[in-house]
Amino acid sequence: MTSDFHILYLHGFLSAPQSKKAQQTIAYCDQKGMADRIHVPALMQGPAATIHELSELIKSLPRDSLGLIGSSLGGYYATYLAESFNLPAVLINPAVGPFQSWESHLGEHNNYYSDHVHVVTPRYIEELQSLERNPLQYPANFMVMVQTGDETLDYREAVSKFSDSRLVIRENGDHSYQGYDRELPAIEAFLLSRINDSAR
Repeated sequence: MTSDFHILYLHGFLSAPQSKKAQQTIAYCDQKGMADRIHVPALMQGPAATIHELSELIKSLPRDSLGLIGSSLGGYYATYLAESFNLPAVLINPAVGPFQSWESHLGEHNNYYSDHVHVVTPRYIEELQSLERNPLQYPANFMVMVQTGDETLDYREAVSKFSDSRLVIRENGDHSYQGYDRELPAIEAFLLSRINDSAR
């Protein structure tokens, strides 16, 4: 492991740093002596403001030893950022083209972990669409992990978009990705392998 390896974890829509996967990632990094190098920001703004915030955070970190993990909508954001900054990313049941179906989300939504209210407007959907990156410029930068039992998103959309990336397809499961903690060593290994390849 590089001495300054950093991870940026991006949670999903209506989720938070208190979510199970985020906390499992933090705990894993703590065990690895990376307590000060795991970054899990609260994503409470619209897509454009969120991407601006995350881009500024990335610019403040050592980009030659930074890996991304993105879950659900966080996976969509991670895709944009990985493509923009040429970073490795692991996507967990990622949203693919969410702007195509986001009209059903118009209105107010309560965060699962706080009293924050997320407001989805037509402008929000336009901002989501502006972040679309297809085809991918750096497909080898991605490892995409999906479970076929995802009840929220069609895992086949991710398999299709990331067909030239490393795919991990687990049978059954659900949108939360059952057994995520057991995948963390493989996630770390992939991110480090891409970082080391880039350093050569």
